[in-house]
Amino acid sequence: MGSPKKNESKGFFSTMTSGFSMFGSAMSRSVNGLLGYEGVEVINPEGGQEDAEEEAQRGRWRQEDRDSYWKMMQKYIGSDVTSMVTLPVIIFEPMTMLQKMPELMEYSYLLDQADECEDPYLRLVYASSWAISVYYAYQRTWKPFNPILGETYEMVNHGGISFISEQVSHHPPMSAGHAENEHFTYDCTSKLKTKFLGNSVDVYPVGRTRVTLKRDGVVLDLVPPLTKVHNLIFGRTWVDSPGEMIMTNLTTGDKVVLYFQPCGWFGAGRYEVDGYVYNADEEPKILMTGKWNEKMSYQPCDMEGEPLPGTELKEVWHVADVPKNDKYQYTHFAHKINSFDTTPKKLLPSDSRLRPDRYALEQGDLSKAGAEKHSLEEKQRAEKRSREAKGHGFTPRWFDLTDETTSTPWGDLEIYRFNGKYMEHRAISDTSSGEVDAKPVEFNPWQYG
Repeated sequence: MGSPKKNESKGFFSTMTSGFSMFGSAMSRSVNGLLGYEGVEVINPEGGQEDAEEEAQRGRWRQEDRDSYWKMMQKYIGSDVTSMVTLPVIIFEPMTMLQKMPELMEYSYLLDQADECEDPYLRLVYASSWAISVYYAYQRTWKPFNPILGETYEMVNHGGISFISEQVSHHPPMSAGHAENEHFTYDCTSKLKTKFLGNSVDVYPVGRTRVTLKRDGVVLDLVPPLTKVHNLIFGRTWVDSPGEMIMTNLTTGDKVVLYFQPCGWFGAGRYEVDGYVYNADEEPKILMTGKWNEKMSYQPCDMEGEPLPGTELKEVWHVADVPKNDKYQYTHFAHKINSFDTTPKKLLPSDSRLRPDRYALEQGDLSKAGAEKHSLEEKQRAEKRSREAKGHGFTPRWFDLTDETTSTPWGDLEIYRFNGKYMEHRAISDTSSGEVDAKPVEFNPWQYG
């Protein structure tokens, strides 16, 4: 579903959306004539076609590293490279995929407001703005570490939230997450898929995200757009997420449909998000507009999608201040996630913060980070061989595999459900004596597997 009257002259967003469909293919340009590489597509988001060759010479790679990496990666074009390729730590950030999941919680106050809101349509404005808010953080161009099977991440001391995520499967790589406070519960099963395209990769968010607002028991379902990572090897890496985001109130049938504009020549349309909140009869009630890297606003609208007379755009969310010249483009909240300020009293030994490769990279020691990453991967293989030799399978500790399978735009997904044991564990740990150590235990994701 798109915006009403989208192709007519009078629609609120008609002039904003009419010219963007051509940009996805028009921007790409092969630069193999200059560089000697077959099928390399480079896109400068701030320029046009004529800038592709100059752009290809930029980026974080040294010439010799870029050449060898390209030779290694060519054979994977068209493949899902989520976990099948060993990647150099030079492209990593000191964070794991399990830690990126709670970045959704930076602006959790929007879900608190959604829970307190009595207007069913404004409730969706708050909740969908929460879903959009994480894209500022997701534009980082560094790759997070793949979690080890059984790895976890815990977070407390933010908005009254208790958060736990766990790597529940290695092949295919799957994560599950749960968060809750007095206003909402959040549950997610994630199975990212990728398609490597040479100098870019498409990331398909195969997953199910559900938010339950506690006051009325309203259940919200989120389907995000895919993400495109451009200029992986040649040029400056950048991220775009073109397409529709749909959040549906499964209790009432109301929904919000937001369109993320694709980036065009010279940055046209980049970051822009427009759409509507619809009632169960698919009639527009509220228009929404903004940029996912700045702010979102809303305004009541009529049946044609036009702003109601006597109303005005109101801001619902804006990006918080961020650190200046941060090496990894981290927000203040990302630094908080990586710190021990957000750990519970007794941290699980499987927590991502304790990974020696992640810690070494955070300290700027790339050589040690690479060695530690290799060591962890070898230990994971050895643990799997030992487990299989005994005829044992892996059982997650905090999430249970259900019989439920759901369909997504990018494939079917097996659902893991939070089993509640973590809250029991926390209740016992929080009543015990002692303080949180700077580094309480060594990383051990296999202790409970």
